[in-house]
Amino acid sequence: NEGNEYFKEKDYGRAVAAYSEGLRRRSGDAELDAVLLTNRGAAHFHLGNYHSALNDATQAKKLKPTHLKAIIRGALCHMELKNFLEAIAWCEEGLQIDSKDKKLVEMRAKADKLKLEGTFLGTQSGFSTCCQGRAVVGTDLPCERNIKLVLEPSYEEEEVSEGLAEISLDGFHSDSATGAKVHLDADGSLNWPVLFLYPEHEQTDFTVAFHENSRFIDHLMVMFAELPPWDLEKKYFPNNLELYFEDEEREEMYEVNPEHTLLQMLQHKRYFVKAGIPTVLVFAKRSPFSKKYFSGKKVHRL
Repeated sequence: NEGNEYFKEKDYGRAVAAYSEGLRRRSGDAELDAVLLTNRGAAHFHLGNYHSALNDATQAKKLKPTHLKAIIRGALCHMELKNFLEAIAWCEEGLQIDSKDKKLVEMRAKADKLKLEGTFLGTQSGFSTCCQGRAVVGTDLPCERNIKLVLEPSYEEEEVSEGLAEISLDGFHSDSATGAKVHLDADGSLNWPVLFLYPEHEQTDFTVAFHENSRFIDHLMVMFAELPPWDLEKKYFPNNLELYFEDEEREEMYEVNPEHTLLQMLQHKRYFVKAGIPTVLVFAKRSPFSKKYFSGKKVHRL
């Protein structure tokens, strides 16, 4: 508990010392020791001690092979150490436990890209790198379309485990995002993998190939031709939905016109594609949940 308090205060050096003291007490409880090791690894990670963090994650995983937070931490360490093959292996191990974990899915895709040292769309398409005022990686075609691609998505996991309680790293999951990539069709148009998030119900839809000139409403009509099983209040139907994207840097929300195409959203000056997968948030209109979700954020409506 002392270590957790130091961690929350971002006093990572003292957090490491407190977790180490806890381990020295030799509780004999493998699950508790796995939590202590994982938390100490998180503190080491924030200090830049990636090898020490990896050692702790490895020990925690030996004590509790299904401890997902330890596996994610180990994968993060390998990413920082540029061990992309090992990062992929750790991600695969985690995905065997939870195939829908969004952090692992995104990290696995990023490790693949960095391992291949290729461009975002692949070497056969003849695309080059471009920059647009911040840390981005892109290609000729996205640059021509004024689409901004973020190079380094944030994988930081700030939470630490409270005792033996498991803290969810992310409520959103995707079944089929692994390996999905934007691709060029015969007509010279881009088709993107797109992730739809439903924050109120912690559900997702994943579209593997969303044509850049397709309208959102056309996809919604297909996706919600029938009410989803998790929509017990029967309010998620095409004409009762609002779409948004979030500018995390400014903590602002932007409403998306369902009549607009994917390309129109991607070209917005504050839209940045992270990990190669555009993301859209979906809410039921006039939902009490959305009002609470938007609380404290500036909302740019249509």
